[in-house]
Amino acid sequence: MSALHWFTQVLEVLAALLAAPLFMGWINQCRAWLQNKSAPSLLQPYRGIRKLFHKDAVLASNASSLFRMAPYVVFGTMVCAAAIIPSLGTRLPISNAADAIALVGLFATARVFMSLAAMDVGTAFGTLGARREMLVGFLAEPALLMVIFLASLISASTALPAISEDIATRTLALYPSLAFTAVAFLLVLLAENARIPVDNPATHLELTMIHEAMLLEYSARHLALMEWSAALKLLNYACIGFALFLPWGVATGESPTPGSLLTSIPILALKLTAAGFLLALIETVSAKLRIFRAPEFLATAFLFAVLGLLVHLLLGA
Repeated sequence: MSALHWFTQVLEVLAALLAAPLFMGWINQCRAWLQNKSAPSLLQPYRGIRKLFHKDAVLASNASSLFRMAPYVVFGTMVCAAAIIPSLGTRLPISNAADAIALVGLFATARVFMSLAAMDVGTAFGTLGARREMLVGFLAEPALLMVIFLASLISASTALPAISEDIATRTLALYPSLAFTAVAFLLVLLAENARIPVDNPATHLELTMIHEAMLLEYSARHLALMEWSAALKLLNYACIGFALFLPWGVATGESPTPGSLLTSIPILALKLTAAGFLLALIETVSAKLRIFRAPEFLATAFLFAVLGLLVHLLLGA
């Protein structure tokens, strides 16, 4: 691996860390505009994280070391995931140590630690949110794995950079199998990131919240890391979608040039801008589902992924 490859790796991680709160702020702005409300500042997530880091942490008297450790583990897993996903270039040194299936395992690790920490203090809301989070994850992971399985069949590799580079270098054409799996991936993205219609990130209603219920006992730097991790997770999922379905614009090849790497940065910014507006539009036109309808929502995602797989196996398209 050349020095440029390592520079690409470091640049991707730094870009993810810095762009994640901005991406969240852009979605909040677009949603406010679409709902004809006064939009918050684009930098509001940065201000919230900065304010939390300057506060003193308050912990429950019966909180164990797991409760204190969970925010750092969750944040670390999201950073590791950002290092594996090819958002700017496909030749990433760290990505050789883990493939797309291991990436799903990283997300599962973060979910398990969040759920255990939410149940650690013993509050009713934390346990309620943890149980719902595990239910959503249990139903979303098979659909996500099916999407990755189809992409690996097309590119003959489970490594996400190799999948992205193979699709990016193919002749531009309409692949029905990828279209079906793109719909499935979008449904999984909404569910895994606690977005409408599965969850509402802007509410604290006890009977409906999932992700927010697990964070009620956190404060100060612990809450800041959890909020930053949530923004990173959303950005990571968006970049996974780009790598699988819109890989054009990333620096590819054994020896990428500095020019191609610099060009990939504004292209990624344009993709994130469009993706943020799309997510805000979906949340605006959708209604919050009852929690008991979430299995039907994720079963639909799994069905679309299976349809994509069948189209590829039977028709080769």
